[in-house]
Amino acid sequence: MAINIKPLADRVIVAPAAAEEKTKSGIIIPDTAKEKPQRGEIVAVGEGKVSEQGVLVKPQLQVGDQVLYGKYAGTEITIDGQDYLIMRESDIFAVV
Repeated sequence: MAINIKPLADRVIVAPAAAEEKTKSGIIIPDTAKEKPQRGEIVAVGEGKVSEQGVLVKPQLQVGDQVLYGKYAGTEITIDGQDYLIMRESDIFAVV
């Protein structure tokens, strides 16, 4: 999944996972009750952040990593009809 945008510094672009359509027991969730996903895949990574000492700190994340992030983390953007989130690497809680 390649995109034509390169995040700056320590930012990453995440393709959010699709919202759950059904519960585990089979109940269909209506559109008004669906929760915003908190899981996604990294599709682009910036070059890294410059520390206070002037050293470039490379990002820990890589393209293709499945990650968990905060419910309200990042800024929503749309590229070629696809929705993405752009956020700082520090907004990501874990790699799954």
